[in-house]
Amino acid sequence: MSELQFDHIGLVVKDMAEGREFLGDTFGIEEWTEVFEDPGIGVYVQFGRTEDGPCYELIAPLGEQSPVANVVKSGKNVLNHVAYLTANLDAEGEKLRDKGCGPAGPARPAVAYGDARVQFWITPQRFMIELIEAPSHQHVYKSR
Repeated sequence: MSELQFDHIGLVVKDMAEGREFLGDTFGIEEWTEVFEDPGIGVYVQFGRTEDGPCYELIAPLGEQSPVANVVKSGKNVLNHVAYLTANLDAEGEKLRDKGCGPAGPARPAVAYGDARVQFWITPQRFMIELIEAPSHQHVYKSR
C-alpha cells in the first residue's frame, strides 16, 4: 500500500489574478491561500479549493528562467502535475524509480510547504508527479 496522500492538481497560468478569477467563476472556488513567491524553484504559487472539491495549485513563472516559462509560451502541459504528501520523499522516490519513473530534477525546499522538500517525477506515461515531504501539511485558506 502506498504511503502517499493526495494534495493538489497543479495548473500553470500566465497571470495569478486571471487564473483565480477563472477558477472562481467556473468552479466556485472562494478559498485561497496567500500567493507564495519561491525563487528557489522559480515560481509563484497559490492554492484554492471549494469545501467539497480538490485543491488546485496555480503556478506562474517568476521570470524568464522559470521552469514553467515555456509552458506559458507554448500552451502545452498547462495541466502540469498531480501532487502527493509523503513522510519520506526518498523512499517514495525509490518506489517511483522502481516503476520506471525518473526525477525531473533534484529535491528542493518549497516556500509554500515551509521549506519542506519537493521533487517532481516523470512517469513512463509522460505525466508528472510531485512528491512533498510534509505529511501533515494543511494549506491555510482565506475567503475571497
